Amino acid sequence: MDRIEWHDLPAATRAAVERLTGPVAMAETAPHGVMSRLACTVHTRVGRAFVKGTRQEDSQAWVYRHEAQVTRCAPLAPRVLWEVDAGGWLLCGYEYVDGRHPDLAPGSDDLAPLVRTLTVMSETPWPEANLKKPLHSRWADFLPEGVPPGLQGRGLAHTDMSPHNMLVTPVGELLLLDWALSCPAPSWADTALTVPRLISAGHDPEHAEMIARQVPAYRTADADDVTAFARTVYAAWEDWERTRPLPHRAALTAAAREWATHRGSVTLPGGTSSP
Repeated sequence: MDRIEWHDLPAATRAAVERLTGPVAMAETAPHGVMSRLACTVHTRVGRAFVKGTRQEDSQAWVYRHEAQVTRCAPLAPRVLWEVDAGGWLLCGYEYVDGRHPDLAPGSDDLAPLVRTLTVMSETPWPEANLKKPLHSRWADFLPEGVPPGLQGRGLAHTDMSPHNMLVTPVGELLLLDWALSCPAPSWADTALTVPRLISAGHDPEHAEMIARQVPAYRTADADDVTAFARTVYAAWEDWERTRPLPHRAALTAAAREWATHRGSVTLPGGTSSP
């Protein structure tokens, strides 16, 4: 997506933000990882804030409102500071968080805070005032007919468990960023979606699941439901790799396939099976 700089925003938009933040002395555009027309850190007298947004006429503008609404309810997430509709732009300001992306490799000290965050997430219900299609509906094309009840949960799920959407703070807390893809899902869904991320980071499937089983919701989930979920993740990611290729997708699809294979046979493109 073409990124716009802070100083290129309409004067009315910048003025509306500065009425809330005070004068912006400097703005640093985010170098990567945020799919927004505007994504930057603004510096003011009272500190920094992370700002993201798009034109009001953008067909995806609703996503920014959704993300802000869910983030207000989400644990272990940056605070929403304000929303601005002005000058033809919708902008959301978030608490600036000092931190670094976690290392998910075997032996990393970041695995313990990751488990703590996944546990807290697994205990958080979906805010029902926020209407959103559940995960099993989003993945309807990849699930078998007659979706098991265990895959129809109403927990608050982030669903995009990339380490680029995580920050480890100086006090060792792991926060989740970018809630645009959040939706209702089984309480253990985010933990399950972290398993292929761990495999991609160098864990074998059994060790990745040993980490996941430290989260009580995942440990007590029905094994057949988790296996169906693993197969669905692989089917969806394999389809997206073919139809919407991006540089990072091949490695993730390979990790999802390894996880699904570990849990039982997987159906490969063309209808063949892998033991």
